Amino acid sequence: MRHLLCFMVGLCLICMAGCASIVSDSTYPVTISSTPKDAQLTIKNDQRTIYSGTTPATVTLDASEGFFQSAEYTAKIDKQGYGTYRKTINAGLDGWYIGNIAFGGLIGWLIVDPATGAMWKLDSNVNANLSKKQSSSKDHKLYIATPDQIPQKMHSQLERIN
Repeated sequence: MRHLLCFMVGLCLICMAGCASIVSDSTYPVTISSTPKDAQLTIKNDQRTIYSGTTPATVTLDASEGFFQSAEYTAKIDKQGYGTYRKTINAGLDGWYIGNIAFGGLIGWLIVDPATGAMWKLDSNVNANLSKKQSSSKDHKLYIATPDQIPQKMHSQLERIN
C-alpha cells in the first residue's frame, strides 16, 4: 500500500511538471565574440538596452518574452576602422518541450513550460567577423605635378582642371 501511494504521488508530480521545466532553463548564457576583439557590443530587446560592453562577453538572456512568446534580441558590434555587425538572436523551441507528450502531459504543455519560459532555448554563441572599412577620402592626399613629372602611359588619364 505504501509503495502504491509513493508511486501515485510521484506520478502526480511528474504530470504536473513540464518536461522542459525539469530538464532545461528559461535563461541562457550567450557568449558573444568578435574578430578583432575589444569591439563595442550593445544588446537590445524592443529598443531597450539589455547590455553594453566590449567583446568577448557572456550575457545571460531570458529565452521568453511572456506566455507562449519567444524572446528576440539585436546584437550590434562596432569597432573603429571596421564595419558594423548586427545579429538577431531569436529563441527557438526547446526540444525538451516536446517531451511533454510523454512526461509532462497537457499541464506541462499548455501551462508550466510556457509560463516558466522553459519551452524556449537560445543559442550559446555568436561570433562576429568585422570587415575592415575602405579608406575614406580624408586618407587621400593631393599631389601637384607638372606633365613632365608624370609617366607617359598615364597622360591619357589626366584631366584639365582650369
